[in-house]
Amino acid sequence: MHRSLFRYVILMSCILIILSSLLIGCSRTQVEEKRDKAGNTEALSREKSITNKKKIVFWHIQLSDSVSDVIKRRAEHFMADYPDVEVEIVPYLNEPYKIKLVVAMGTRNPPDIFSTWSGGPLYEYIKAGQVADLTPMMEKDNYKDYFLDAAIDMVTFDGKIWGVPVENSAIAVIFYNKKIFQENDISPPKTYNELLETVKKLRSKGIIPFALANRTKWPGSMYYMYLVDRIGGPDVFKKAAARSGGTFEDEAFIKAGQKIQELVKLGAFPDGFNGLDYDTGQSRSLMYSGKAAMELIGTWNIATIKDENKEFYENNLDFFPFPEVEGGKGEPNNAIGTLGDGFYSISRTCKYPEEAFRFIQYLIDEEAVKERTVRGRISPVKNFKTDDPVLQRVLKLISTAPSIQLWYDQYLPPELGEKHKDTCQALFDGSMTPEQAAKVMEDAAKNFYKTKN
Repeated sequence: MHRSLFRYVILMSCILIILSSLLIGCSRTQVEEKRDKAGNTEALSREKSITNKKKIVFWHIQLSDSVSDVIKRRAEHFMADYPDVEVEIVPYLNEPYKIKLVVAMGTRNPPDIFSTWSGGPLYEYIKAGQVADLTPMMEKDNYKDYFLDAAIDMVTFDGKIWGVPVENSAIAVIFYNKKIFQENDISPPKTYNELLETVKKLRSKGIIPFALANRTKWPGSMYYMYLVDRIGGPDVFKKAAARSGGTFEDEAFIKAGQKIQELVKLGAFPDGFNGLDYDTGQSRSLMYSGKAAMELIGTWNIATIKDENKEFYENNLDFFPFPEVEGGKGEPNNAIGTLGDGFYSISRTCKYPEEAFRFIQYLIDEEAVKERTVRGRISPVKNFKTDDPVLQRVLKLISTAPSIQLWYDQYLPPELGEKHKDTCQALFDGSMTPEQAAKVMEDAAKNFYKTKN
């Protein structure tokens, strides 16, 4: 009897232990499930918070370290002020960027904010319905009046504003090594004939007169553009480009080609110049090393050299405007360049255009202008001031220029802009005569506008 009772007690104890274990297990599972659920909910909440940010993708070509840093800092300020917005900054080299943007526009997948030089390429994107009309935003609180009128004109098409001038007012000038000029008793030439004598003297000393890296074609086209302007005046190009009584076979274009080939024959440029790459600094390295005395390039070069070789900038760098051509119709203080050198537009596909525009404003607000000025940039805003004597001289050239012609390859529609660069490079390598190059350009213009009409 006692033995049966004992067995019963043992059996019941075992059952209770098993039931307790099951209950505890269930309790633990429920707690863990609740804990996991809470953890997952928190993780999902964090993920949702991140994905709920308004993302803006921004493409630019400002690879100079100091200017790139300005963009990064202004973006950080913007995102601190607007924590619900995330800006993804994507920098590109000049030439790859042009191709990348064309492809992105063609596939209807452009960045939210993109850089242009205005002119023909931007207008093509506008006509294709790819660019947001910024007129209401620019006119709100008279914001457009913050900028130079001429800069706003460069991004105004069909009575509407399609971009914001941000990066720099830049014109092409001839930079030179002061030490080389002093050692060889050379003064900056004021006429084209004096320039030719300078070229001959430098070459006789074994010094390359002009550093030129023309693989991408546009650096060499600066010589052509200035010669056309100095020989025929600014209207000769504008009439040919607009098909308003002008032609690319005008005498000014042919004479400009002849003078380029004259420079080549005199040995004005380094060996293999059409294969050297400006974007990787091959022309500047010739200047830094003292192998070359001059370079015709945009005044963005000031910030670039300040970054790359401060000693050269402070001790050896100077510049002068492209000389006048004796007997030419163009004013000697006309300039080739742009009042913006980085106009930022917003794509039509941008989901958050107001936030994108607000971010652009951060890139050109008073703080950004101050930072860029220190780095050798002239912002395209009214009442710009600087204590830098180099920038003051550039600013004077810009403010007194009767005409500032936008680079041909950016002024023209993309197809004609590429043809211009091709024919210019052909002039430099001698594969075309000036007459042939002029005819090829004229035929291309006729065919282009014929198909458009």
